[in-house]
Amino acid sequence: MNVMLTINGLSTQAFFPDEDIEQLHLPLLQRFSSQQRLLNRPLVVFLVAPPGTGKSTLSAFWQKLSHETPDLVPLQTLPMDGFHHRNDWLDAHNLRQRKGAPQTFDVTKLRDALIALREPGSRWPEYSRTLHEPVEGAIHVTAPVLVVEGNWLLLDDDGWRQLTENCDLSVFIRASPEVLRGRLIERKIRGGLTPARAGDFYAATDGPNVARVLRDSRQADITLQMSGDGAFHFE
Repeated sequence: MNVMLTINGLSTQAFFPDEDIEQLHLPLLQRFSSQQRLLNRPLVVFLVAPPGTGKSTLSAFWQKLSHETPDLVPLQTLPMDGFHHRNDWLDAHNLRQRKGAPQTFDVTKLRDALIALREPGSRWPEYSRTLHEPVEGAIHVTAPVLVVEGNWLLLDDDGWRQLTENCDLSVFIRASPEVLRGRLIERKIRGGLTPARAGDFYAATDGPNVARVLRDSRQADITLQMSGDGAFHFE
């Protein structure tokens, strides 16, 4: 299936094999729906993965699929990027160049926002790719199934461990570091960097983040494996 998705305000075309939709994506969404109906309150799902796995595209596809499939409970994706510290804070702590690493996020604010998801009508911040800053309350939370996606939600580290108290179900995407390296360098080249600069960025930023997510994330309820062609299967 070829689909047009909106990710970070931009239209993106993606492809998901029909077989994967029937055997993986729909069964997962049916599990989310069943659990939400049992809870009879918003279901909070963590979708956790290293950079380069396409988790934003995947969660956007789940959102589209849930709204187009009659027997599924509607799903809404909530990116973690809106919880970055603001640039003036990052500059004051000499962390602007490390943006995206765990220490550049406001974990206390994220925990409070997760708690607020239990009540209807909450709002969620969004990261502006134009301003390169979080925009407070930009997302109105409306769906019964809420997929919070990010790199560090299962990080086995102080502050981050407490987040799972506000998670009903967690999904982790595992992938080969070699595959992710190629995907991330190619992404930077498409964004305008030379191959040399893209390689340097990976070595300084993306590479360490990939290694840490794969090494230091806690066990999820469900683990998916991403293959070299970008397809997913249950581990």
